Amino acid sequence: MLRILHIIPRLRKGGAERLCLDICNQLQKRGGVQIRLITFSDENAYPFLSESIDWQVVPASVQLSVFHKNALNIDALQKAIDDFAPDVIHTHLFEAEIVSHSCNYPQARWFSHCHDNMRQFRNFCVKTLFNKELLTNYFEKRYLFSRYQANGGNTFFAISHDTERYFRKTASEYDVQFLPNAIDYEKFHCDNGRRPSTKLRLVNVGSYQAKKNQRFLVEVAKILCEHHIDFEMNLLGDGEKFGEVANLIKKNHLEANVMQHGNVENVAEYLWQSDIYIHSAYYEPFGLVLLEAMAAGLPVVTLDGRGNRDLILQGKNGYMLYEQNAEQFADSILEIWNDKQKYHEMSDFAQEFARQYDIEPYVDRLLVVYNKMI
Repeated sequence: MLRILHIIPRLRKGGAERLCLDICNQLQKRGGVQIRLITFSDENAYPFLSESIDWQVVPASVQLSVFHKNALNIDALQKAIDDFAPDVIHTHLFEAEIVSHSCNYPQARWFSHCHDNMRQFRNFCVKTLFNKELLTNYFEKRYLFSRYQANGGNTFFAISHDTERYFRKTASEYDVQFLPNAIDYEKFHCDNGRRPSTKLRLVNVGSYQAKKNQRFLVEVAKILCEHHIDFEMNLLGDGEKFGEVANLIKKNHLEANVMQHGNVENVAEYLWQSDIYIHSAYYEPFGLVLLEAMAAGLPVVTLDGRGNRDLILQGKNGYMLYEQNAEQFADSILEIWNDKQKYHEMSDFAQEFARQYDIEPYVDRLLVVYNKMI
């Protein structure tokens, strides 16, 4: 029996959390595996995904200090790990990285899921000495590396070629495995084929933070209005920049075309009711939502976020723009929309492309790596 422990700080709305739950759910279907999930709080935005998982809430925290004693609240977590006696410990997000590795359990093989290029792993440079944030990050990195050693090493799962290059450069003394993220393909797949309406329906999904760059989509909407395109743009998600984007929509008199829906449970239904997926993030470690949109049959128009370069085959499942040019972005949307044959070809190809990222074969590959490393 392979005993696998996944640790993530909390189950808030986000791609890392959703993927972690998808992995746990898929692992639970496999014979010869016992899976447990630990979070540090009971926050849960995905009750429908967590209800069948062996999930344990274990309050834990770590506060590192450059000049004082570190504050480690890990006793309960250490006991939970000892009691479960895992063969594999798989952590998600930097908070879990610091807190979990502060425990001692070298009997397991440890894996870190690189959901992004964690800034704390940047290599030391002269600028580090004169920047408080960079110095703190470097201190955390050195602390983590000492904990990796104490626990018998570490393996990083790189989710994109960009992330793989980053961790091979910043954590070169440790094993890095290239394992692109996955989606529950059947949850988003649409069997009926795409039937574009006379009204162009655009959709975007993402938290409202600076890097997601929804402001840019307002600029794109302005261009589409200037071209007298009959369209609607549905923005799904919430976050600190929500109000700022709302003010831009109002300022540009786009309320009839651009709708903000906040966080929604039925993302798949919005995708099925849309024609093209648009993505404005200027940094995207991978892009699960792009694959979800493709599974629903949507061609994608996206800015270059580096990690999402792996997902766009130019002119086949979408277009990637390498500069923030709203006019060019709008032109790419209309190029797909105005050529119905191209639209259907791209829609069909997008679905087949997304299928290769399904969670079931992903977990097959994950188990191979677990067993190999053990």
